[in-house]
Amino acid sequence: MGNPPRVIQYVVAPCAFGHVLAAATECGVCAVALGDDPAALIDDLARTFSDATLERDESLPDDWMKTLLDYLHGERMSLDLPLEVAATPFQQIVWNALRAIPYGGTQTYQQVAERIGRPRAARAVARACASNPVALIIPCHRVVRSNGLLGGYRWGIERKRALIAHEAAHVELCAS
Repeated sequence: MGNPPRVIQYVVAPCAFGHVLAAATECGVCAVALGDDPAALIDDLARTFSDATLERDESLPDDWMKTLLDYLHGERMSLDLPLEVAATPFQQIVWNALRAIPYGGTQTYQQVAERIGRPRAARAVARACASNPVALIIPCHRVVRSNGLLGGYRWGIERKRALIAHEAAHVELCAS
């Protein structure tokens, strides 16, 4: 007998950045995605987790979606949600370093590479950012190129620009 299919609950909600999809197992958040089309977000989730049973559930465990929406509305500056994401050891190191970048701040791919003790791994850091399945929780939007350009962003470069500006504005509000 094989293992029973994994169940993933998900919800999609409108937000200032389009729509946000959050998906979770009973152990933690496994996907957070941003986009303009809720159906496309759900289709991508289904492709990513083709071996799982997906269930739409407007009340993810422990108000995880409310936590994400509060973050997107500037009502919270951190996202300490439990995660259930597959990662290589290198990705895990990079993602932990990204979670340490302060809200409202940015670092370059090179700075992240140096912080993790791999100064020649800036491109590998960029690949780890690109494979991040949980937008916002692992804040890959806070990583930019050394030349000041934003670089890529899985959920759109304009969305990355808006997230960085949004966080910076809320940091300024809190400081005044």
